[in-house]
Amino acid sequence: MIDPTDRVVMISGGNRGIGLAIAQVLHSKGYAVSVGARDLSTTQEALRDLAGPRLLCARYEAGDRASHEAWLAATLDKFGQLDALVNNAGTSNTFSIEAGDEADLDALWTINVKGPLFLSRICLPHLKAAGSGRIINVASLSGKRVRNENIAYNMTKHAVLALTHGTRRIGWDHGVRATAICPSFVATDLTADVTKVSQAEMIDPLDLAELAATAIALPNTAAMAEMLVNCRLEDTL
Repeated sequence: MIDPTDRVVMISGGNRGIGLAIAQVLHSKGYAVSVGARDLSTTQEALRDLAGPRLLCARYEAGDRASHEAWLAATLDKFGQLDALVNNAGTSNTFSIEAGDEADLDALWTINVKGPLFLSRICLPHLKAAGSGRIINVASLSGKRVRNENIAYNMTKHAVLALTHGTRRIGWDHGVRATAICPSFVATDLTADVTKVSQAEMIDPLDLAELAATAIALPNTAAMAEMLVNCRLEDTL
C-alpha cells in the first residue's frame, strides 16, 4: 500500500455527508486534504477539528469553472503537488421520464457529470506527474442498474461510470488509477426521507470513506475500477 505521508488529496463536496467522512478519514491517516464546497464558511466550520497545516478549505461550484481553477491553484500553492482527486459532490431530484422540468435535468448534468469531468481534466496533468495519481468518483449503484423513477439521477450516475473508465484508460500509462465507488443507500442527511431502508440499515459514511482510502492507497499493480457496496441484497451486484 502507498504511504499517505506527504500525499495530497482534493475532495469535492467535503463539507457534509460522504465527502466530510472521506476528508476526516484521509486526514486521520496522514494525508493532506484540500476540501472544496460551495460555501466556504460552512466548510471551514464542518472541518474545524482538522484545522492545521494539512487542511485547506476552498470554494468549489460544479458549474463555475473559475472556482475549479482557483481551488486547484490554491491547493498547489499550499502543498506543492496533487496526488489524488475525490469527485464526491453530487445531487439528486425527482426528474423522471414522464415528468420534470428540463432545468432540473440540466442541473444534475452540471453537478453530477460536468463538475467531475472538468475538474478531472485540469487535475490530470498533476496526477500524471505524481506517477501514482488517483481519481475516486463517488457514483452509486444507480450507475449500475435502475430501480427507481428518478431517471435523471440514474443517467448521470451511469455517465460517472463511463467517465471513470475513460479516465483510467487515458491515465494508465502515467500511473493514474481511477475508481468508481458505487454505494447503495448511505446514512446521511440526503437519505433522511428514504423509507425503503432505515438509516440504521444503511451504509455508514465512515465505512464508505475507508473504501475510498483503500482505493487511494492501493499500488499501481492492484487497482480496482469499480467498488460496488451493498446494504441490502442485490441479485447481480
